[in-house]
Amino acid sequence: MAAAPAVRFPVFGIARLLGVVAAAAILVWAIHFRGGMALSSEKDKLLIFNVHPVLMLIGLVVLNGEALLAYKTVPGTKKLKKLVHLSLQFLAMFLSLLGLWAVWKFHDEKGIDHLYTLHSWLGLSCIIFFTLQWASGFWTFWYPGGSRSGRASLLPWHVFFGVFLYVLAIATSISGLLEKSIFMQTAKMIGRFSMEAMLMNSLGMLLVLLGALVILAVVSPGAGKIDTYRGSSE
Repeated sequence: MAAAPAVRFPVFGIARLLGVVAAAAILVWAIHFRGGMALSSEKDKLLIFNVHPVLMLIGLVVLNGEALLAYKTVPGTKKLKKLVHLSLQFLAMFLSLLGLWAVWKFHDEKGIDHLYTLHSWLGLSCIIFFTLQWASGFWTFWYPGGSRSGRASLLPWHVFFGVFLYVLAIATSISGLLEKSIFMQTAKMIGRFSMEAMLMNSLGMLLVLLGALVILAVVSPGAGKIDTYRGSSE
């Protein structure tokens, strides 16, 4: 079986930079182009919707990506790395649930049906399985903690589903950008070649590149000093 490619460039720094750029881009879109964000609004309900893509992208893509790399980037003991990993993913889960609540509230207040698009199906699936993944990881690897054999058996599946859910989060974010862009173009809110449309397309391409670099960093034996994912289940 072919081995994972060895990384000979600063993949962690580039991935982290792209994550910051992606977070900044979605904030620019929500605040500069779409007028801001609000958890409650009587006049402009779209301000409630704007909370959704910002929290979802920052949570399930940016913070989740950092959590995946924690074992290779965080200095210190294995317990500290595990705590950072769990904490970042808990924060990602919290933000995603808040983002889900925001879009649900927006649909309710605008009288829009729920869960009628592929994007919504992907997003709900991602949140549900991400929550289950976090809960099983917390229970088995942190508290109360499974047996040594139980941890060793679960670890490969935990790693697999962690990477799979990250890919799903990337795909869901891109489908959301596409869906929103089409909706706005159909409603004549933006032009096909407007700056806003180009920003949304560019952000989608950026997410593809970010996802590729994070996954490369996870699987590459040459990236980072520690490869806990492949090693111990402690």
